Parts: sequence; structure tokens; C-alpha cells
Amino acid sequence: MKNANCFKEITPLSPKDCFYIVERYKKEFTYPLHIHDECELNFIENACGANRIVGDSIEEIANYELVLITSKDLEHTWEQHNCQSTNIREITIQFSPRLFPKELLEKNQFISIHEMLERAQNGLTFSISSIVKIYSKLDSLVSDKEQGFYSVMKFLTIMYELSLFSDSRQLSSTSFAKRTPLIDSRRLFKVQDYIDNNFSNEIKLGELAELAGMTKTAFCRFFKLRTGRSVIDYLLGVRLGHASRLLLNTTNSIIEIAFECGFNNQSNFNRIFRKKKGVTPKEFRENYKRKRMLI
Repeated sequence: MKNANCFKEITPLSPKDCFYIVERYKKEFTYPLHIHDECELNFIENACGANRIVGDSIEEIANYELVLITSKDLEHTWEQHNCQSTNIREITIQFSPRLFPKELLEKNQFISIHEMLERAQNGLTFSISSIVKIYSKLDSLVSDKEQGFYSVMKFLTIMYELSLFSDSRQLSSTSFAKRTPLIDSRRLFKVQDYIDNNFSNEIKLGELAELAGMTKTAFCRFFKLRTGRSVIDYLLGVRLGHASRLLLNTTNSIIEIAFECGFNNQSNFNRIFRKKKGVTPKEFRENYKRKRMLI
């Protein structure tokens, strides 16, 4: 399903430049839900109470916000919501994915940046400790009158230092972001591929363990160790990601979507959806509709 109702931004980045940076001071967020071909690092200050929408993640932000998005298909925006500030500061850095070619990312010195760029396909939010670490460098970068060679070095330093923090958090679910994660285990790939193709049906733990050639107990330990999530949590994430897409891109009723995505009844679907996303399926659909724009 394509982002048919999402505004596609044509960014000002020149093909001859490594990145484009802009600093804005504004009273409110007005930009619609959008996508663009370029990667984006977005810093926001003094906007406590605003909503961040990245894929199927909708969260209220604090006073300091830093998000990296590297997927050209991942919808995102920030909306006013409960923000009372009239002096919002925003610094946006956009860069082409080709700035980090495959050959460069395979070098030892770029491994952490490579991993960060991959994770940011889902949208990546950084902790306050990360922001404190790069704040002065970001200030210095935006104040450079000429974005020359040394500015590029500053930007690369910012990216490297951010990549060293292990507490960054992915935002959108993988299934909503239409992303296939990198998997270095055949057994894990086999299991995840099975889940991705059968999430609408009942999936039993024994089936997955058998696919991996393990006992149930050993499989649960293996899956948690390799993915950082329990089997049940991963399966719910896949189902909710697909459900979110259907809520946005179809007019199907909520009960139809619930059954299509493997939930046995609407009340169970509503309860789990609200617990994971903080809003009901109906509220999620309505929140997104307000931020969409036809092109």
C-alpha cells in the first residue's frame, strides 16, 4: 500500500551539496504529514506537549527532541497538540542516502553509523543524554556561514557520536514502515518470514519452535536474545503495524481490520492497540486524517 494521501516534499538539497541545514523559530507546527527521498535529522527545542507522528508511532514530546529518519516512505510530522510555546526552535538537516555509500559503511570505522542508519528506517528518537552530547556541535554547525568541508566534518562527527549511544529508540513498527530488517541467522529469518506471511492466522509457539528446530523453551530464549523482544511481542507488533496501515489506507471497518490482522475479536484488538499506541484504533485513524494532504 502506497502513501497515496501523503504530501511528498521536494527538499531544497542540491545534488552538489552533502547536506542541507535550516534553523527556524516558529509559533506553531503547521507542516502536513509528509515523506521525502532524503534522510533527515530533526532537532526541536521548547515544544513540550507537541505530538510527534512517525509511521504508526504517535507520542507527545518533551522540551528537547531529536529524531533521525532514513526511509523515503516513512510518513512523519510534528503537530501542535498540547504545546503552549510560541518560541519553538527547529533545526533540520537533510542529506542524501548516497552520502553514505555501501562501500563506506562496510569499513570498520563506520559500523556504528551503518547500524544507526538501518535502525532509523523505522525512525529513531534519541535520549536527552545524546542531545546534550551533540548540542554544542549542532549549534556550531547551524551558525556556519559557509557549509564547507569543515561543516561536513562536523556533521559526520555528530552522526558518529549519536551512533555510539545504545539508548536510541525505534519509533514506527517494522511492518508499518514496510521494512525488511537485516537478519544474520537463517533460523531467525525463517521464523520471521513465516510470521510476516501468516500473521492473519493463529500462530502457535510450537510451530515456530519446530521451524527453528528447537524446543519451545530454547526457541523463546533464542528469539529474545536475537531480537530483544519476546515472540508474542514481535507477533503483536507485526499485526498492529499491518492494522495501522489498513486503518489509514482503507475504509474497512475496525472489526474487519481486527480479524484480517489476526485478532479474534474487536474488543481485544481495541485493548491491545490502545495499550501499545496510547489511542484507540478509531482515534488513530482520526488523528492521521487531520494531518494528511492530497497531492
